[in-house]
Amino acid sequence: MTFLLKLRSIIAKILLMNDKLFVVLVTCPIDNAEELAETLVKERLAACINIIPVKSIYSWQGKLDRDDESLLILKSKQSAYEKLESRIKEIHPYDIPEIVALESEKVETAYLNWVIDSVQSG
Repeated sequence: MTFLLKLRSIIAKILLMNDKLFVVLVTCPIDNAEELAETLVKERLAACINIIPVKSIYSWQGKLDRDDESLLILKSKQSAYEKLESRIKEIHPYDIPEIVALESEKVETAYLNWVIDSVQSG
């Protein structure tokens, strides 16, 4: 391996150590969930997305509402978050989509590496 390839490998490992897994929660209408998830994975903004049916109870425009929705649990990385959030806002049907990002404290190393390799940086 040449010196430049070794240096590139070392730099990539340092960058990997500094990037963190983000778990992003997004709710959406049931009918939009799979399309939204597929788009974000195909565009490499998320490595994996789980879709879970939920009942949401919330206050909207001064009244209490209830809806059957899907909760998307996205696995992405910190360096892609800005682009991910922007893209969700572009394709989400709600005026104000729920987008909540949680930084993970501990993640199994092989899984973290897979997420980081699967998601493009922002």
